[in-house]
Amino acid sequence: MQNIHALTDINLTIHEGEILSIIGANGSGKSTLLHLLCGLIHPTQGSLYFKGDLITEEALKNAAFNKSFRSSIGFIFQNSDAQLFCPTVMDELLFGAFQLGYSKEKALIRANEIADMLNISDLKERPTYMLSGGEKKRVALGAVLTTNPDILIFDEPVSGLDPKTRSFIIELIFQLNQAGKTIIITTHHLELVDHFRSRVAILSENHTIEKTGTSDDILSDNELLIKTNLISEYPHKHDDNIVHKHLFSDFLFHQHKH
Repeated sequence: MQNIHALTDINLTIHEGEILSIIGANGSGKSTLLHLLCGLIHPTQGSLYFKGDLITEEALKNAAFNKSFRSSIGFIFQNSDAQLFCPTVMDELLFGAFQLGYSKEKALIRANEIADMLNISDLKERPTYMLSGGEKKRVALGAVLTTNPDILIFDEPVSGLDPKTRSFIIELIFQLNQAGKTIIITTHHLELVDHFRSRVAILSENHTIEKTGTSDDILSDNELLIKTNLISEYPHKHDDNIVHKHLFSDFLFHQHKH
């Protein structure tokens, strides 16, 4: 059986307090990279460090280190249904806090504060399976924010959301970053990268980092975006029977100078 590498030759440093956008076509390895950063899986080669400490399966068996690492990082799944499993919304908000040893009083205070911030206070007693997609996304985010991690990792944060919820999530990410949180997102939506004006790492279809740079550097390089399958060239025929090609991407219709 042929071995297929999900990621190859990844060399990436993430800076405290920044927003980092990891972009690439579907199947380029974005979600795998996030799982590595969270310590949910481990590399077969190479090393992962967090604040100078080597992250390995063996290191995470140490209870104190595991608690410190897990409490520092919050991961918001692309599919909220994969993240929500408690009977009610309030149970979801409390679960992580209890796992990290919060007292009941502290956990309840924190959960209620987050529910108010995310406008889900009226949903606290509702089963999560009775929520809309946008409500599930807010609850999944709230379950992470209750533990107040320093680093927030979003896998496709606005995928499948209605416009109002998309806007809410984007604005909240800005606010969290301004409050000092380190934000890491993956996306194949180039307009989202343009919104954040962040540092960008672009993954190729060969599962490696093709380039890192500013959003302007990456988004202005059409050859790079074509090479990494984030925009395409489509043939177009005119009435005079002449066929030529146009670049196609939703983002291209929203480009503007800053």
